[in-house]
Amino acid sequence: MNITKDITPLTQFKRDSARMIAEIKQTGRPQILTVNGKPSVVVMDAAAWQDMQDQLDYAQTVAGIGKGLTQARAGEGVEAAGFFDGLARTR
Repeated sequence: MNITKDITPLTQFKRDSARMIAEIKQTGRPQILTVNGKPSVVVMDAAAWQDMQDQLDYAQTVAGIGKGLTQARAGEGVEAAGFFDGLARTR
């Protein structure tokens, strides 16, 4: 993100939205739109947004696995057989 190029007043975006959307799609960089000089919303290419979501999902998965491994090493948790036996009894 280039802070000097990626911040735009909402009124300017409204006037020139077609060109700005084309630029966002070409560069893949989001635009921060301001209202009364304050950041209000972010507009970004759908593919770039999906990529960001995929990266976030991956990072959360890795963190969850890491947490589980840490808990297992500390002796926390339940053996799988015991867990599934308990789960079967709750049905």
